[in-house]
Amino acid sequence: MTDLQTSIGDFQFDNVFMNASGVRCYTEEDLDALAQSDAGTFVTKSATQAKRLGNPSPRYARLELGSINSMGLPNEGLDYYLNYALKFQEKHPGQWIFLSVAGLTMEENLAMAHTIEESDFNGLVEFNLSCPNVPGKPQTGYDFDRTKELLTNLFTFFTKPAGVKLPPYFDLAQFDQMAAILNQFPLQFVNSINSLGNGLMIDPETDTALIKPKGGFGGIGGAYAKPFALANVRAFSQRLDPKIQLIGTGGVTNGRDAYDLILAGASLVQVGTLLQEEGPAVFTRLSRELQAVMQTKGYTNLSDFKGQLKTQ
Repeated sequence: MTDLQTSIGDFQFDNVFMNASGVRCYTEEDLDALAQSDAGTFVTKSATQAKRLGNPSPRYARLELGSINSMGLPNEGLDYYLNYALKFQEKHPGQWIFLSVAGLTMEENLAMAHTIEESDFNGLVEFNLSCPNVPGKPQTGYDFDRTKELLTNLFTFFTKPAGVKLPPYFDLAQFDQMAAILNQFPLQFVNSINSLGNGLMIDPETDTALIKPKGGFGGIGGAYAKPFALANVRAFSQRLDPKIQLIGTGGVTNGRDAYDLILAGASLVQVGTLLQEEGPAVFTRLSRELQAVMQTKGYTNLSDFKGQLKTQ
């Protein structure tokens, strides 16, 4: 038998798979469906303090090898997701979930962190520093000084298990710089990567950008993202303190894709575009396919191959 159990710090999960924040996690009904699926855990929609409607439609389009989106952080507000998380942990003791927040300013992030710190939430908190689709709001994860300032201010008071979600980086020096910052803080995890920011796709019938917001610019997900997700997970696994674990996100279309992210160093694997297209039942298929790959390799546990990528 192959075992897909995994952990982040002291948090144990029966399955390595979970959703990527932003995908089928907007409403309580969405979250309940994830909870009832074969995913090992799930994350709430990245929340702002107040409810946001997001960008105008069309803001998501399917592509040949993935998707393009410019959602603009539509969400029901922090209180909605925090209340859901509190009810969930009361009903399901011992089952851990992730609460994601994405403030549009440092002040908003810190205010939400205070709210969570003062609550009874006992899961993990994701600070999303990589929202590429809010007009006029640059990604914090690309501003190293601001990232350090935010984390410095955050950990003067925040004591709950936490991690950050990062954008993709494309230069080895960027990996060095960001890892040096992250290693200074008591992070439980780093989630890498968010979508490839500001791609553009055109409808060949109408010569029109496929999505409306930002003149057609949007985040690219799906198979297009896999090489960059692998590179970022691998690079950070080589640079981060071993106490900081990786969540690999990007490009999962089958069990082998998930295997590759784990091989590169991921402890959990998030699914975005594929979950959007197939629904929560996809976790059953991915688990079966990952187990089949492991059986072919003679592995029974994720620890048998996690982080064991070979080089020439």
